[in-house]
Amino acid sequence: MGKSVVIALGGNAILQPKQEATYDNQFKNVVSATGHMVEIREAGHNIVITHGNGPQVGNIIAQNEAAKNVVEPLPIYVCNAESQGFIGYMMETALKNHMKERGITTNVVTLLTMVEVDRDDQAFKNPTKPIGVFFSEEEAHRLEEQGFTMAEDAGRGYRRVVPSPEPKVIHGIDEIKRLIDETIVISSGGGGIPVYREDSGQLHGIEAVIDKDRSGLKLAQQVNAEVFMMLTDVPNVYINFGKENEQKLSHITVAEAERYVAEGQFPAGSMLPKMQAAIEFAKLGKESIICSIDQAVAALNGKAGTRITK
Repeated sequence: MGKSVVIALGGNAILQPKQEATYDNQFKNVVSATGHMVEIREAGHNIVITHGNGPQVGNIIAQNEAAKNVVEPLPIYVCNAESQGFIGYMMETALKNHMKERGITTNVVTLLTMVEVDRDDQAFKNPTKPIGVFFSEEEAHRLEEQGFTMAEDAGRGYRRVVPSPEPKVIHGIDEIKRLIDETIVISSGGGGIPVYREDSGQLHGIEAVIDKDRSGLKLAQQVNAEVFMMLTDVPNVYINFGKENEQKLSHITVAEAERYVAEGQFPAGSMLPKMQAAIEFAKLGKESIICSIDQAVAALNGKAGTRITK
């Protein structure tokens, strides 16, 4: 029996660190990633796909800043919508082409998705979400002098950081539930377009970028998925990563995962939000998986990746 799976693909898989931010580079990466997603569908599973946009939305914001004397810069939430649209276009095109080649008749639809947050979320006082390309420490200091908040990102360099509030409600869930059995749905890209609701009920955009693993968790919860799968660039989660006593994690319980988090085993800018989201989903009695893109089908069969269960 096939499973209902929410798949979260990182923005760094679409534009790899230090890779030139051309459309061709990003599309090639998307073609590669979606080829493995089609394998998941071909194996009989129903899938909803979400994706990150950290590098992409950061680059769109940089383009806005570079042209600010010619065209007024757009708000971050609009830049988020732009990135959601162009990544969704790439993914939908690549998926449809893969399925055409394989004779699969499943349709694909991309939903421009708003995600509600609390405008009083403490995240707005403490920016933590890395976006855009990597900078050296010297470059980061210059950007800080221009008013940007910069932070070191998991030993890979410095990036701009922006507020990342907790997602509360994914819009369009009823439509996704109606589509999921017959259609591959791409939703909540880049964590979703962040909006808040006034007391009057009116919706407004807000300056933030929501973490895609947190919104992916909310998406998986709201569509009642059986599996929440986070695809990354490593085959497994590790403890003591990079040390002599490095250990690969294959199947761990929620209690074990929480202990490793408490020990500080996972970097805040990369694996920590994935583990936190995986733990929360597994607490529901369901299955969380963190694995590399090329091992997704094997991971669903319990033969690869890191699985977290209650």
